[in-house]
Amino acid sequence: MSVRVRSVHEPPEPDDGLRVLVDRLWPRGLAEDAAGIDEWPRTLTPSAELRQWYHAGNGDYGEFRRRYAAELEKPEAAALLDGLRASARTGPVTLLTASKNPHQGHAAALAAHLNN
Repeated sequence: MSVRVRSVHEPPEPDDGLRVLVDRLWPRGLAEDAAGIDEWPRTLTPSAELRQWYHAGNGDYGEFRRRYAAELEKPEAAALLDGLRASARTGPVTLLTASKNPHQGHAAALAAHLNN
């Protein structure tokens, strides 16, 4: 399975495969036609409560990942995850985020969850 994480602000690359935006809000200043987004499953993003808890500095990244994984077990999210896993078995999947550090946030946690 091939799931990777990239910044949504980087231009699309031929080897991106399925490009999935995993942020709850559309990134500021990004034109829809330039983004090359194939899917935008908002249900896969962390809940507002979890994001606020983490960004307030109340917990570490490991605890954030554990809580986020629990949210991903909910039926609607689990169904979307199954679809992404199926896509990743047939070709690359690129998770896109506007996060300043895409490899230390929810997109990276989601990629790890998908790759397990």
